[in-house]
Amino acid sequence: MVQAINLKKGMVFSQDGKLIAVLAANHHKPGKGNTVMQMDLRDVKSGAVVHKTMRPTEKVDLVEITKKTAQYLYSEGDIYTFMDTETYEQYEISDEQIGDDKLYLIPNIEVQLEFTDDGELIGIELPATVVLTVKETQPEIKGATAAGGGKPATMETGLVVTVPDFIKEGEKLVINTAEGVYKSRAN
Repeated sequence: MVQAINLKKGMVFSQDGKLIAVLAANHHKPGKGNTVMQMDLRDVKSGAVVHKTMRPTEKVDLVEITKKTAQYLYSEGDIYTFMDTETYEQYEISDEQIGDDKLYLIPNIEVQLEFTDDGELIGIELPATVVLTVKETQPEIKGATAAGGGKPATMETGLVVTVPDFIKEGEKLVINTAEGVYKSRAN
């Protein structure tokens, strides 16, 4: 058992016979009243995402997660195929289970496959950052500085991030996967 205040992104717990993954957890203190935990949760089976408020002292049953390193191979329709880097065994994950993480997947990227203690594959954990290529953005603005407001850029996977005005199409950028934000140009 763990209290709601200790839940973090990536944790999985069981509630009412369902496996629930924490996508985001924020401690919120309204002007009046008690502190609450505001969380975005995903039903591991159905892929349904809900925004839920819990009392910080509310208890949930944490599920033990085992991780295996795997390489993303390809997607076909709404099925994503990964290969265990040690055993070369292949695993398929549905679009619902992957959710928005698919916006960071490029062939050969290494991820962690997440399994429950009974061997059920429930999702992936992305690396902290990925390198993606800018597919589309507004032309470079002459004299632009890094301090400017920025502009939207569509990456090769369809992810849209705000980048500095000097970024051009075709550039490789380091993207933070936890927040979906531009970090730097890739070397």
